[in-house]
Amino acid sequence: MFADDSPDAGKRRAVVQLYYLPTQYFSSKKSQLRNLRRYQLIFLLGLAASLVYLLMMDAFVSRKKRKLSFHSPRQEETVEQISMLSVPDDESTDYKLALLSSLHPDINQQVLLDVLLEHEGKVEKASSSLADATSSSAALPKKSSGAVGYQSSLSKFVASDDSSASPTKRSKLMSKKGKTLHLYAPEDVAAHTPCSIIHNFLPVDEANELLKELLEEAPTFERMTFKLFDNVVSSPHTACFYVEGLEEQKAQKTEYIYNGDLLTDVRQLTPEMRKVSPRVQEAVNREIATRIKTHYPNGQKLKYQSSAPWRPNAAFVNCYNGGAESVGYHSDQLTYLGPRAVIGSISLGVAREFRVRQIIPQDSDSKEKSKDSADAEGQIAIHLPHNSLLVMHAEMQETWKHSIAPAQAIDPHPISGNRRINITYRDYKASLHPKFTPKCKCNVPTVLRVVQRKRENWGRYFWMCHAGNVPGKEGCTFFEWAEFDDDGEPIWKDR
Repeated sequence: MFADDSPDAGKRRAVVQLYYLPTQYFSSKKSQLRNLRRYQLIFLLGLAASLVYLLMMDAFVSRKKRKLSFHSPRQEETVEQISMLSVPDDESTDYKLALLSSLHPDINQQVLLDVLLEHEGKVEKASSSLADATSSSAALPKKSSGAVGYQSSLSKFVASDDSSASPTKRSKLMSKKGKTLHLYAPEDVAAHTPCSIIHNFLPVDEANELLKELLEEAPTFERMTFKLFDNVVSSPHTACFYVEGLEEQKAQKTEYIYNGDLLTDVRQLTPEMRKVSPRVQEAVNREIATRIKTHYPNGQKLKYQSSAPWRPNAAFVNCYNGGAESVGYHSDQLTYLGPRAVIGSISLGVAREFRVRQIIPQDSDSKEKSKDSADAEGQIAIHLPHNSLLVMHAEMQETWKHSIAPAQAIDPHPISGNRRINITYRDYKASLHPKFTPKCKCNVPTVLRVVQRKRENWGRYFWMCHAGNVPGKEGCTFFEWAEFDDDGEPIWKDR
């Protein structure tokens, strides 16, 4: 025999020794010899299985991975396999989302979640809907990096109940009780909320200059204080009020009442704000015309909605410094705007969520809301990126409430850092100047409100005292129903 000096010689000798070791141990007895052969056979089979496993793993790791395609002929078969899984309804959303993601790896996770919610957590229905959408020519959103962005329209994934329906027919209810429906695409915002949105509203340089100008103003903004249930509270963000000229500035400081008191800090529009105002006016009037044509009954304006062109002559500028600064659910005061007011809102800097929810009136003797009513009051989040214009239409303030929700995490903006600047342009009516509105027993001009909760007087406007909102003051019990013509102009009695 030749000496074996190869590198694997030691390994082979060890295997041979291991193979014959049982022979030396059991050689004294024939019965034990049979056990020996059985042991050797098991050893050889195990060794062979190990070699086969290693070869298979090597082939798997080194092979070229096949790229998944939405248009694979196996798509329908895969959907059928998911359908056969019969995912329980009580299974976690993360689990269902993982299944959808495995079938549609190139679609944004947020879109997958939206479609899953639309189909009430049914994985097979959601997957079939996505498969139908991808078989068309519509482009699908790719996976994102997690930053705030845009979403493909939900209409691609939701089958219409009636393809011949008129454009003014109300869209299928998508909000759900206890859940937040996130909307990104302008067509979804218009279809499911009383708002419309325009992305990239201003030229980039113009938007950045406006942001820089207001960031210089923002450190001098104040937090508004008011009384709530005998407690003095301050707003969770800072703000300032701007008007067109010197005459309006003087009037606002001496004649107009907000939360029962005068404003001390009223400023004239900055140069960039003045430059942007005509663009806002044109865009908002265009959106109003589109809304009337596509969403209102018979393509006619709403009752009490003004027929005159919308003109921005005042603006509140809000600053939200960081994700913790916010504003709770509320409706904007109509005292100087009148019924069915329209507001144009520009967002600059950090992107935030603008949340809205519908107010469903209840009967006086009703104790519980129906499922449809509860779902209708579900929360909807509209994502407001930098340089976007949101238009709150004529049905917004009377039948919906809105808020800016606190954010656990935000994507810093290259110019504003963690700050968001928001300009809400308004059209103040000369006919609702405080010299015309009723005064309460406190000799203070009253505030205009609308019945939102009770069905008996739902939609009726009234004047009431709000002097009690001022810290250290008590209000009175003044109340008077308000009257307006079809264009929202006040009808004053005995005047």
